[in-house]
Amino acid sequence: MQLLQQLTQQLINGLALGSIYALVALGYTMVYGTIRLINFAHGDIFMMGAFFGYYLVTVLQMNVFLSMGLAMIFCAILGVIIEKVAYKPLRNSTRVAALITAIGVSYLLQNLMVYFIGPEVRAFNSDFPNMIFRIGNLIISSKQIFVFVTTLVLVVVLQLIVQKTKMGKAMRAAAVDGEAAQLMGIDVDRVISFTFALGSGLAGIAGVLVGVYYNSVSPLMGVGYGLKAFVAAVIGGIGSIPGAMVGGYLIGLLESFVTFLGLSTYRDAVVYGLLIVILLILPAGLFGKNVKEKV
Repeated sequence: MQLLQQLTQQLINGLALGSIYALVALGYTMVYGTIRLINFAHGDIFMMGAFFGYYLVTVLQMNVFLSMGLAMIFCAILGVIIEKVAYKPLRNSTRVAALITAIGVSYLLQNLMVYFIGPEVRAFNSDFPNMIFRIGNLIISSKQIFVFVTTLVLVVVLQLIVQKTKMGKAMRAAAVDGEAAQLMGIDVDRVISFTFALGSGLAGIAGVLVGVYYNSVSPLMGVGYGLKAFVAAVIGGIGSIPGAMVGGYLIGLLESFVTFLGLSTYRDAVVYGLLIVILLILPAGLFGKNVKEKV
């Protein structure tokens, strides 16, 4: 009975952590699904959103909910600027050129933040109430509920945008065949910019959620979270929105249970080991489709 309660507690912890990975993974999977680009700068956009929220909350004493909205707008604009400046000129170049550019943008954002504010971890002191709810021996914090519910709401809104709106239909058309979509009158450049804005906005919100949940932010945080979120997108099947969600929660749960077993030092190795195993069995990921590309 006690073991069951402990496992349930780790399930709750894993869902909260997995929610953050899932939000960041959605940006990777949407961009890849639309233009087949792995945007390695996405993790650092998430970091920029965290620091923008940090400035609003700790310096300007702004409400957490308002800071989340403003961080989303800031990161959406930043994502579109990066797409226009760094990626659009290379759209007809080789995949390797675009990939190297994405890595370069990632290091640029990271080192700019280190140069201007330093590499130190900053305390993210928000006014969000940290209430503790006890259900038997289980402990659930208001911050865990906040992170989980916020993620679910955002994913539902994202699904409605993709499935029900005109822009969402254009995104799906561009994902299937960009050239054919353009011939049908769809402004593919506008669709790509919207995709970057949407994914980057979600990353900005995730950054603020991390600050609220862990009470700290760092200029180097984008590397760890970005890689884990990318792994989540690949495990779920990169290009699949439900796959990114499942991958994020799977990694969050795995990390929580590994930590519970006293193997926290090896949790990164376990996550990447899971990636290798899944790709050996399902090369396209859990929800991916095996599509042969023209050479």
